[in-house]
Amino acid sequence: MAIRLLIIGTGGMANNHATEFAKIPGVQLVAGVDTRAEQLADFRSRHNIPYGFAAVDEALTWGAFDAVTNVTPDPVHYPTTMPLLAAGKHVLCEKPLATSHADAQAMADAAAKAGVVNMVNLSYRNVAALQQAAKMVAAGDIGTVRHFEASYLQSWLTQDAWGDWRTQPQWLWRLSTAHGSKGVLGDVGIHILDFATFIAGQGVRDISCRLTTFDKAPGGRIGEYVLDANDSATMQVVLGNGALGTVAATRFATGHMNDLRLRIYGDAGGLEVSFENAVSRLRACLGADVQTATWRDVDAPVLPSIYERFIAAINGTGVAEPTFARGAVLQRMLDQAEASAAQGGLALPI
Repeated sequence: MAIRLLIIGTGGMANNHATEFAKIPGVQLVAGVDTRAEQLADFRSRHNIPYGFAAVDEALTWGAFDAVTNVTPDPVHYPTTMPLLAAGKHVLCEKPLATSHADAQAMADAAAKAGVVNMVNLSYRNVAALQQAAKMVAAGDIGTVRHFEASYLQSWLTQDAWGDWRTQPQWLWRLSTAHGSKGVLGDVGIHILDFATFIAGQGVRDISCRLTTFDKAPGGRIGEYVLDANDSATMQVVLGNGALGTVAATRFATGHMNDLRLRIYGDAGGLEVSFENAVSRLRACLGADVQTATWRDVDAPVLPSIYERFIAAINGTGVAEPTFARGAVLQRMLDQAEASAAQGGLALPI
């Protein structure tokens, strides 16, 4: 069936959403929402979108759409999504689901009550090696999980490959709490926490965290941007079965543009999962290879994108995953990690 899609927010990531959804048969991009009239008009022209609105309420009054992709700034996810759920619209929301666990849980509860398809865009769930590793852990291939180490490595504070962060607002806001940033913890920490715990297939018992903000400009500011958001995060995580692991995220990993890694070990084997230079790789040490510490590459099938999975779930031909409920669980981890850092790294329950 044809699905009429509304796009809320028309910034850089919204262009990716519009482009990818437009490739899917049966999807019609019918309207965009943004408070910035000029930017909205340009976005609609670029993606051939017929209607535009300045607010979600206006779009709901119009009503000629079935589903929504929410690409607004993080603090706006909650107030823009809640009325959509109340109106019975399917929603794909950018990560993080909200900026607090209370709001994220309210969104998850509202989505469940509405009975609509609800998904959060944890984009690295599309990594083939991640999905294959999760299947292998669930099948018991490495035995009981005992230890893991995970990292999300970015280098855009030490190189200009993505642009000059000192002069460009799309980077500067990520360094300023007054502009809504939760730092590297909130921006990419959510991805690596999901990466590690999804593969492990377990919940988290407790988490401790240390956060650091480095001096990056005279007086700690550039123009209107006070550069006070955290730049590096390290966490110790205890899983439900008592397994211990470390999770790290930083923007100072010189030489790593945007790389994720996980090494996870059980009492019967180990896996190494990586997504580096946009290449997915899975290696395993299993069975007889454990005695010689031999690691071998494991094939992992290419997966449908989050956009394809969202539409398939609406059509009843796929599973809605990851859901808002998962987004709320991850937000609980982030909230507790932030609280732990404020208390000098004290371990806090999840």
